Amino acid sequence: MTVVEQRPAPPAEPPPKRPHRWWALLRNSWRQLTSMRTALVLLFLLAVAAIPGSVFPQRAVDSQRVTEYYQAHPQLAPWLERLGGFEVYGSPWFASIYLLLFTSLIGCVLPRLRDHAWALRQAPPDAPRRLDRLPVSVADRSVSSAPADAARDISGILRRRRWRTRVREQEDGSFTVSAEKGYLKETGNLLFHFALLAVLIGVGFGHWYGWHGNRILVQGADQGFCDSLAQYDDSTLGPRVDAADLPNFCLNLKSFQASYEPSGQPNKFSATVAVSEDDGPEKIREFTVNDPLRLHGANVHLIGHGYAVTLRYTDRFGAAQTKIVPFLPVDGMFTSEGVAQFPDVNIDPKTNKRDAGLQMGFEGRYLPTVGDGATSAYPAENAPGLFLTAYRGDLGLDVGTPGSVYALNQGQIATGDLKNVSGARPHELKIGDTWTLDDGTKLEFLGTRPFATLSIRYDPTQTLVLAGAAIGLAGLMLSLAGRRRRVWFRALPASPGSAGGTLLSAGGLPRTDYPGFADEFAQLVTAAEEGTP
Repeated sequence: MTVVEQRPAPPAEPPPKRPHRWWALLRNSWRQLTSMRTALVLLFLLAVAAIPGSVFPQRAVDSQRVTEYYQAHPQLAPWLERLGGFEVYGSPWFASIYLLLFTSLIGCVLPRLRDHAWALRQAPPDAPRRLDRLPVSVADRSVSSAPADAARDISGILRRRRWRTRVREQEDGSFTVSAEKGYLKETGNLLFHFALLAVLIGVGFGHWYGWHGNRILVQGADQGFCDSLAQYDDSTLGPRVDAADLPNFCLNLKSFQASYEPSGQPNKFSATVAVSEDDGPEKIREFTVNDPLRLHGANVHLIGHGYAVTLRYTDRFGAAQTKIVPFLPVDGMFTSEGVAQFPDVNIDPKTNKRDAGLQMGFEGRYLPTVGDGATSAYPAENAPGLFLTAYRGDLGLDVGTPGSVYALNQGQIATGDLKNVSGARPHELKIGDTWTLDDGTKLEFLGTRPFATLSIRYDPTQTLVLAGAAIGLAGLMLSLAGRRRRVWFRALPASPGSAGGTLLSAGGLPRTDYPGFADEFAQLVTAAEEGTP
C-alpha cells in the first residue's frame, strides 16, 4: 500500500494592490491634459475665445467705444458685460484656457525633450537581418576593398553628407554601417513648442507688468500732456503696476501733417512733438503711424487724428469762456461729431451764484469740406463748416455720474431739463462767424486745430514675444522640412571561389513620408560603390 504524503498548499499570492481611486483619476487626468491632442484642442479654443475681443469693443483699448456700444445696444450690452465681452483677455474663462494650454504644453514638451536628448546620444541601431524586407534595398553589389575598409569608406561618405553613423563588426566577419538622419524634424518641433511657451509667458508677464493709455493731444503749447493717470482719456495698468511706476515725460504737439489722395483716401500722416523726459530739455521728434515714438519706458503710437473746434461763448453778463473741443471723426471723410459744454456760465456778478438752469451745451457736426449733404466731401479743410444745436438747462454734470464728454446727456434732454433753444435745424457757422442766441448770448467759431489720437503703451516682454515668434517660425520650417530616415549597409567577404573583394547589400527605411527617399537611397548606393563622397 502506497502512502501519499499530502503537503500543504503554498499560500496564495496576494492580489496586486490597486492604486487609489483618486490617485488614478489624477494620473489619468494629467495624461489627458498633457497629450498633444489636448494641447491642439486648447490652442484652437484659445483662438476661438479671442474672436469676441475683435468683434466687440474692449474697455482696455477704447472705453469710449464701449460707452457708445452701451448706447447703441442697451439690452445686449449688460449681458456682454456679465460674460466679460468687453474685457475678453482679462476674463476668467479666457485666463483658464490660457493657463490650461500653458500647463499642457509644459507637460507635453518636457518629456519629449528628454526623449529627444536621449535619442541624440544613442547610436543608430544595428542593421536588421533581412535588408531585403525594407521598403528600398539592393544586394550583391561588388567593391574591390576589404569588408572593413569598405565599411569605413561608406561611413565617411555618409558622414560628409551629415548622416550619424556607426560601424559594427559581426560574428561572421562581416561589417555593418548604420546611418540615421532627420533629427532636425523633432528639434524643430520642440523649438516651435518652446517658442509658443515663450510667447505665452511673454503675454502673461506683459499683462502683469505692462500698461497703456489713450490720449487725444490737441496742437498748441496750452494743450500739452504729461504722463500721469489724471491726464489720460482712458488707461489700464497691469496688476503689478501702480501710478508711481509710470515714466516721467511730457508731450506737446507742435504740428500735424496729413495728405490725401484725390479720392479722399489717406496718403500720409505724421506728427511733430516736443518731448521732455525726466525733466530734461525738450527735443523735437517726428513719428508716423507705422513708426512709433520710442521713449524710455513707453512707446507712443499714432492711431488717429481729427479736428478740434475752438469756441468762445459770451453769457448774458458779458463773461466769455473759450474752449477747444475735439470733434471725433465718424467716417473716412472726417465728418466729425462733438459737444461743447459750458456749465460755469451765467453767474450773476452781484450774488456770485450760478443758475443751474442756464447752463449751455452745443452739440453738432464739423465738416472739413462742406458739400451737398450732411457729410464732409473731403477730409482736408477746403470749405470748413460747423453745424450746431444749442441746448440750455441743467447739463447733469453736477450729480457726479460719469458720462461721455463727446455727447450731451440724453436723459436730461428726455426729461426736459435740457431744452433745444436753436430751433429745428442746426445752425451753420463758418470760421469767424458769431451766433447770437435768443437770450442775447453769443457763440463765436474762432477756428480749428488738428489733434492726434495717441496710444501710449509699455510692454516689458515685447522683445521676448518677438523672439518667440521668430524662433517659432524657424522651428516650424525645420519641422516641415526635416525628414527622418535610416539606411544600413552590410559588407560581406566575397565567396572563396570569387576573385576577392566585398559584396555590399543595403536597405533604407523612411521614418516619415518622404517621396524622394528612393532617389536619395540610390545616390547613396552609387556613391558607396564608386567610393565618391
